[in-house]
Amino acid sequence: MMAAEGPFLAAVIARLPDPKYNLAAHGVAFAFAVLIEAPVIMLMSASTALVEDGSSYRKLRNFANALNVGSTALLLLALVPSVFDFVMLTLIGLPEEVAELTYGALWLFLPWPAAIGVRRFVQGVLIRSGRTRLVATGTVIRLTAMSATALLLYLFTDFPGAWVGAASLSAAVVTEAIAARWMASTAIRDLLTGPERADPAGSPLGYRRISHFYFPLLLTSVIGLMVHPMLTFFMGRAASPVESLAVFPVVHALSFIFRALGLSFQDAAIALLGRDNEHFPELARFGAGLGLAATAGLAAIAFTPLAEVWFITISGLTRELADFAITPTRILVILPALSVLLSFQRAILMQSRVTRPITVATMIEVSTIAILFTVGGWWLGWVGVTAAFVSYVGGRMLSTAYLMPHVRKVLPAD
Repeated sequence: MMAAEGPFLAAVIARLPDPKYNLAAHGVAFAFAVLIEAPVIMLMSASTALVEDGSSYRKLRNFANALNVGSTALLLLALVPSVFDFVMLTLIGLPEEVAELTYGALWLFLPWPAAIGVRRFVQGVLIRSGRTRLVATGTVIRLTAMSATALLLYLFTDFPGAWVGAASLSAAVVTEAIAARWMASTAIRDLLTGPERADPAGSPLGYRRISHFYFPLLLTSVIGLMVHPMLTFFMGRAASPVESLAVFPVVHALSFIFRALGLSFQDAAIALLGRDNEHFPELARFGAGLGLAATAGLAAIAFTPLAEVWFITISGLTRELADFAITPTRILVILPALSVLLSFQRAILMQSRVTRPITVATMIEVSTIAILFTVGGWWLGWVGVTAAFVSYVGGRMLSTAYLMPHVRKVLPAD
């Protein structure tokens, strides 16, 4: 359901004035907002894996609140005019029209990182307690708030499209965070009033152990989420820069519909693997089917006339931009299956309290993306968005290959 946000907002922005510049600005602003939220992005997995009683809940909650404050401060720093101009105009080289729209959009993203942090922390508590339907209910609330805000701004204001997108996403995550905390109140009360549980590591969960567990995950998020700003920088200096920046969020949003199945599998697997990964065989069979179905779904759009229906009729792209979008979409067909595999690998390692290989794998992925784009986008002269997604797929392949031997080490011998 969360994956519906991107296509919906892209379709709204494409129907407002100056769609090319506003789609580009929306993609840039969203990429940087996601990068700023990197410190809190793994809180759902952390709370799913670590919160088992009142003491562990309080410790991780305090840890999460500190991350929320720090992430918001980072976004404020990025909005200092001299900092913003250096990053967007000097470093990335955005056209001034795109940079101006991006600046306003980032101000509207200000509530985003803290709201995401609160939401992901309490959703981990819900998953750990088996209340996964409430997580889905929260997503329905989020989508309702997002679509209502977007439609109201579309109909009754003259906001540029990039600002409509940012305001709608911020309203959505704030509403969902409030709803998630309210829905988790029973699970939290049960934790706070229930008995203390013995930790698998044999000692109480403290801030030192939380930091040791979470720091590699934080680095993983920061490094991994640098991909979008990095590709924005690369595409801005490759062939057809404005077209590539405009098409990138639309293609990414379509692929995310199918990749999201793999992302949600990570936290479900953490909750269901068992303390010694004893339920690995059942989850592996389920994951294999999920990955094949997700990739088949994207292929059914990318390689059929449905591609034109999606990009022109639904997303509202011009024929020119739709032509730019089709080839990158076909390149991404294998990515949903790779996302399922990566999520399962990460779940196994996190459940086993082994998080450092996850960071190394992400470093390999990002380095590979940078190298492949340099070769394809700058040396061979490919269109920027095509080079971006070829690099993306290549990096993900090497990342999952690196994790395979580390996963085997922590699985049960039988």
